[in-house]
Amino acid sequence: MATDSLSSVQRAMDVLRTLGSGPLRVQSVAEALGKEKTQVSRTLKVLAEGGFVERDPETLEYRLGWQLFALAGAASDSRLLQQAAPVVRGLMRTTGEAAYLTVLSGNAAVTVLAERPGRALQANEWIGRLSPLNCTASGRALLHGRPSDELDLILTAQPERLPGTERAPRTAEEVRERLRAEQSAGYSAAVEESEPGLVAVAAPIRDFRGTTVAALNVSAPVFRLPPDDLARAAAAVVDAASRLSHALGAP
Repeated sequence: MATDSLSSVQRAMDVLRTLGSGPLRVQSVAEALGKEKTQVSRTLKVLAEGGFVERDPETLEYRLGWQLFALAGAASDSRLLQQAAPVVRGLMRTTGEAAYLTVLSGNAAVTVLAERPGRALQANEWIGRLSPLNCTASGRALLHGRPSDELDLILTAQPERLPGTERAPRTAEEVRERLRAEQSAGYSAAVEESEPGLVAVAAPIRDFRGTTVAALNVSAPVFRLPPDDLARAAAAVVDAASRLSHALGAP
């Protein structure tokens, strides 16, 4: 009985991995696995009852179900923090500046991890602090790739006149315009936008669905990270964010 149960579990995992490449009919799954069609059909039926796969009534193809994605999504939050700690630390060492991990909290960005070098003069930011989305690099990076309807909801919930200096986008349309350029570049940069003398660069972190779930950023006084050095800092941030995204299963 134990051997049969293990075989069934192994077959279920093989089926799920096979469907990871796209929807397939029972026969195609069986051929890909080199298994009997009846065995595969029974496995798919059990998986469908649990919500781990779904069958299209028209094409008769099976695809991965929402239950599987729900479990993966629940696991991604804890995995994000576990995987992010050494990446944030490494980014701080590479750039020599404070590095942070932020996530979206309502209509603001909140810092959940921070690594700072042993310097007396630091960016004035700490874990748990809420930051505006429009005038911070991390805030705008958190908006990268979001569907237009979701972006509209976030922006319309903001105050009519957004915070920041005269360098920052201060209206919803200005934020959209800045985002279009920054998404093409792959990162967001804020030079003295949230407060004078502070500069920051941030890149989005994506999960297995390709959804932006966090942002990685470095910030420093502008005299230590002048505009001419932003490209170097941006390259380090984008590389670190890419590695962290890959660890979360991003495409």
